[in-house]
Amino acid sequence: MRFPFRTTFQIAAHIIKQKLFRVPRFAMVLQLEPLHTCNLACTGCGRVREYSTSLNDRMSLDACLDAAFQCNAPMVSVCGGEPLLYPEIELLVEGLIKQKRIVYLCTNGLLLRRKLKEYMAAAYSEEMEPLIKTLISEALISEEDAAKIREGNSQPVIRPHWRIYWNIHLDGMEKTHDMVVERKGVFREAIAGIRLAKALGFQVATNATVFCETDMDELEHLLEYLSWIGVDGHTISPGYDYDTAKVDMVKRLGKNPDEFYLTRKETRKKFKDFQRWAAKFNLFGTVVYQEFLVGKRDLSCTAWAIPTVTPRGWRSPCYMLADTHYPTFKDLLEKTDWNKYGVTLKKVRDPRCANCMVHCGFDPSGALGVDARPGDNWKNFRFNFGARPAPCKEGANINPFNGDSAQEQTQNGSLKTSPKNKP
Repeated sequence: MRFPFRTTFQIAAHIIKQKLFRVPRFAMVLQLEPLHTCNLACTGCGRVREYSTSLNDRMSLDACLDAAFQCNAPMVSVCGGEPLLYPEIELLVEGLIKQKRIVYLCTNGLLLRRKLKEYMAAAYSEEMEPLIKTLISEALISEEDAAKIREGNSQPVIRPHWRIYWNIHLDGMEKTHDMVVERKGVFREAIAGIRLAKALGFQVATNATVFCETDMDELEHLLEYLSWIGVDGHTISPGYDYDTAKVDMVKRLGKNPDEFYLTRKETRKKFKDFQRWAAKFNLFGTVVYQEFLVGKRDLSCTAWAIPTVTPRGWRSPCYMLADTHYPTFKDLLEKTDWNKYGVTLKKVRDPRCANCMVHCGFDPSGALGVDARPGDNWKNFRFNFGARPAPCKEGANINPFNGDSAQEQTQNGSLKTSPKNKP
């Protein structure tokens, strides 16, 4: 976890309550996919193929809010697809806040600045003018944007709130990230959105998926930069070869999945410095999960703690695998044969689960005390409620724009690329 105190306390209180009432399985985080539509087709994402026949399917606003009510998870991760394409995303966030959920808005960042400018228009007053001038000078908004902001906006918008996080996916610096998402300019736009969100008072997090080709030194430098510009926390998870992702890798890209996705052995090698990173960056998760990633312990999968609901229903058994879908959360818990799936202390129950070390299956295990060892509770408590790492000073000397932005700067010298003025 390692969220601010109020957020961490709410999640911890939920866990304690369920344990006191001896609830055998319950949700900690709901992964809510209100739609399948996305504006990217990223390398390694099996959703590209899995959702090819249902790209126009959407959950109704009432269905989304009912799903959150059904599982009663303290945190809702709104994902997809690209959630900012959901027509009622503002009303969805408002409804979840009214339910007192912590809302994690997972986005690729392409539409983030547009949503933030809509908020600025709704909140506009003359007192905002100094901020507007600063944002213009840093190329985060244009003069044309400023004029529209001054016109005002009466439509529903997403406003800063302690329960809301923007969560932007970044898999590396500009050149790497734009290659992974298969579109130029995405990294540059995502960073601009992050900087604008922080300037407006929003909480911002990032998440990254690690593959065989991931340069961990590059990822560490990126985290240094993100820490320095004020990003509040990070989630990092290994990428593994679930079925639809493998099919997409072969049929769409003509690549060998074995050369891209991580085995357990490769995951532990990639994450060997993860505990050092945890002392340096504000990583979300538990100490137990960190120990699992670096190979110091084994954990049993508890994917039921982070259920996924989509336009097709409640996804069973987990975010990665979809053998079937159920109409209710209760059906998911009671009708899924959980003993058929996952890995329990090195025992592989389903061969598809053999290489999985993904946070949505194993991170809740650390929080729930599954396969607990003496001292785990104290380690988790100290990690989650202790002091957060300070912003990395090293980030001031890092320029993550090593793709087309760097080429543009070389050609005309007009692009602002100092750390304080990232595009």
